[in-house]
Amino acid sequence: MSEQTDRWTKSTVYPDMWADPDDDPRTNDVSPDGELPTLLDFLSNYRLTLLMKCEGLTPEQLATRSVPPSTMSLLGLLRHLAEVERDWQNWITTGEPRPKLYGARDADFAGAVADQAVVDGAYADLAREQAATDALLSGHDDLGTRLGRENVAVRELMVHMVEEYARHCGHADLLRECVDGRVGQ
Repeated sequence: MSEQTDRWTKSTVYPDMWADPDDDPRTNDVSPDGELPTLLDFLSNYRLTLLMKCEGLTPEQLATRSVPPSTMSLLGLLRHLAEVERDWQNWITTGEPRPKLYGARDADFAGAVADQAVVDGAYADLAREQAATDALLSGHDDLGTRLGRENVAVRELMVHMVEEYARHCGHADLLRECVDGRVGQ
């Protein structure tokens, strides 16, 4: 990007926040008790954070690349995390692996083009794959249970899921600021 963008936030209470605490859908009055509810809470909040970082943008803005030669964009992150959710499903099942959503390696980012149908597809893919992962994990309250062809413990998978979303939400912070200057937690 050649132009300098002004930094801004919607928050009026704390200038380094994305939204005012009363308007933040991630805000919990009380943290959950127990390891599994805590992991699920963190995962849910990071998933929501990614969507918040993408809200209100045009297909062109969502497809804006970071810095060459990177193909990373907010739209690419939506598609990438849909692909990752599918990979996690393949880790914890024993049947034939489900195919990649977008085909060849890095197609999740490379195919993230400024087209409304691609944007709509990315959101739909992400929601569907998150729901499928959640459904597969819903019956496994024992975090030590090992699942699927990878023999991965539920705890290990949950921590990995939180880590993956947290890392990409950091990318989304920088991408969003680059697109329109919006900053915040």
